[in-house]
Amino acid sequence: MRDTELYAQILGVRSPWEVTSVDLRLEAGEVEVDVVHASPESLRCPKCGGPAKRHDARRRRWRHLPTCQYKTILTADVPRVKCAEHGVLTIEAPWSVPNSGFTALMEAMIIDWLREATILAVARRLGLSWDQVAGVMERAVKRGLTRRSLEPAKRLGVDETSFQKRHEYVTVVADLDAGVVHHVADGRGMAGLDEYYQSLDSTALAAIETVAMDMWPPFVVSTYKALKGAAEIVAFDKFHIAMHFGKAIDEVRREEHRELMGRDDESLKGTMYLWRRNPSSLTESQFERMAGLKQIAKKTARAWESREIFMGVWDCEDRDDAENYLRAWCQGAIRSRLKPIKRVARMIRRHLDGVLTAVVQRVTNARLEGINTVIQWIKRSARGFRNRERFRQAIYFHLGGLDLYPDALFHSNS
Repeated sequence: MRDTELYAQILGVRSPWEVTSVDLRLEAGEVEVDVVHASPESLRCPKCGGPAKRHDARRRRWRHLPTCQYKTILTADVPRVKCAEHGVLTIEAPWSVPNSGFTALMEAMIIDWLREATILAVARRLGLSWDQVAGVMERAVKRGLTRRSLEPAKRLGVDETSFQKRHEYVTVVADLDAGVVHHVADGRGMAGLDEYYQSLDSTALAAIETVAMDMWPPFVVSTYKALKGAAEIVAFDKFHIAMHFGKAIDEVRREEHRELMGRDDESLKGTMYLWRRNPSSLTESQFERMAGLKQIAKKTARAWESREIFMGVWDCEDRDDAENYLRAWCQGAIRSRLKPIKRVARMIRRHLDGVLTAVVQRVTNARLEGINTVIQWIKRSARGFRNRERFRQAIYFHLGGLDLYPDALFHSNS
């Protein structure tokens, strides 16, 4: 078999295109494959599909998958046609991707690699620039978002995640059942979440049964504005409430630690994470240590026990039971003389409806916390992004549930 026939088979080049030459350049480490359009009478307008005459041609080059260890370059004089209705247009080569210097199969391989590694790592391994690989991701996400047809979500999670070390954020909206990111918006204000709700039709809005979030006012206001019956839809996430308790307990611990240090007692030193642990996850030695600490750090122990009593609300069987439980807990916490715990109690009392919805519907943002873990990996592995748009694209790429691959692949019948 001749080299031109071999490469025609390997590349999937079909009539009216033909491989005319294969040039192996050993010193450059390249293989150049030249392809021509051999049937002028078959030319058609790329817009309307009607017959069109050849006008001229433009020389194009594409990077293709390597041939063994050699970089493979595909070249072709791509015809331009003159259509009576649409004027002069360039036809699409069946292996090409719009606005790309890569063949469709090369882009598909880069997409596969990007699923496993960072932009920088893929660029280094393939001998490409960061911008070239980021361009593949950008085109993949644009294709995926254009193709995507989302099923109405019943349970949504809304959260913000930091973009850089400075106080810069993006807002993430995800389907908690599918584990798919629906929307990524700049910042953490109302506008970003408003944009998502405004993108939904009346059917999708009516399908929403729960929106799990923290108590960040812009998210709450946006959701109440967008959804009917939001008081029974907004659910304040258990994990975010636990985070507020964690901060409150640590505030009490630090104050008590200073008091104990005044008596040369370092019992509370290095115990911050111990007080944040769920009792069921404590080892035997940690349980024994906690028992001893409770006898020494009585304020911290009371704060910790207040959190554990609060968490009992998730064992309530109905809304009335849960509401009575929470009101009684709030009264006791406000009388506790522990300012940080009193602050949490007042916050919960102000947002009682949302907490009750979370209890009754047994909804949490745990799925979204898992998504956030992946987002933080994306951020760390990239060592930061130069702009929010790149960060948003990376989130969609890895978590958007998108069909990312090019339309024109060699194995198609184009």
